[in-house]
Amino acid sequence: QVQLVESGGGSVQAGGSLRLSCAASGRGFSSYGMAWFRQAPGKEREFVATISLSGGSTTYTDSVKGRFTISRDNAKNTVYLQMNSLKPEETAVYYCAAKRFGRGTYYRDYDYWGEGTQVTVSS
Repeated sequence: QVQLVESGGGSVQAGGSLRLSCAASGRGFSSYGMAWFRQAPGKEREFVATISLSGGSTTYTDSVKGRFTISRDNAKNTVYLQMNSLKPEETAVYYCAAKRFGRGTYYRDYDYWGEGTQVTVSS
């Protein structure tokens, strides 16, 4: 089992940047595929990015390609999401998720979730 805690959210103006972190506790972090999702008020939880167990493979939703970067440090049990050129429509709660020995782009693919961190982008 793994516990996830997100940090790094906040308020920025459009075009700004934030770096989210997700710290995992428990055993076997390197055996989990990791992902970031986001959920705006009144909307479904949306896939943002995922990274493989080793960090060698990443997948992004089309709207963030070229602006967001997911990475992980298995020695620190942490996954990151660098977000650049943020847009107001990306205001949401951002969640970190873990899937044992795999990954996917659908929220039901994931076994463990953090509590989320709020990102607010003003115009």
